[in-house]
Amino acid sequence: MSEVYKIGITIKNNQPINEVNSINVLANQGIVGDRHFNEFNDPYNQISLIESENIDYYNIKFGLNIPYIDFRRNVITKGIKLNNLVGKKFQVGKVKLEGIDLCRPCKHLSEVLNQENIIKEFLRRGGLRCQILNSSKIEVGDKIKVLD
Repeated sequence: MSEVYKIGITIKNNQPINEVNSINVLANQGIVGDRHFNEFNDPYNQISLIESENIDYYNIKFGLNIPYIDFRRNVITKGIKLNNLVGKKFQVGKVKLEGIDLCRPCKHLSEVLNQENIIKEFLRRGGLRCQILNSSKIEVGDKIKVLD
């Protein structure tokens, strides 16, 4: 079954991500206390997810042990293919999300992790940007269910 494996946020851009057990999210605004939270937020910036399996693949392929949270996405999932959720609604615990776009790896991530091959390796594995459709809380262990 698909679930939330880890959660991370940071208050300011370009700062380390802090691992937390839960987050409060507000519809169409983002994660309370996160760097991208905004009263009138673009759906592209509200919340991001990444598959733990993609991070495991990368770490195994290159003999590394980069922590999940260091990949700078808010929610690390287990057991779900996020690429299939672009344009679809799904539920994470009590929170309904809509997949907006794939996350593309960036030069900043490559520099933070000191890995030149991040952009190439995570081109279709970088995660999913989502719009938050209702306000509630997401916790580690919450189940993920596709709605449509």
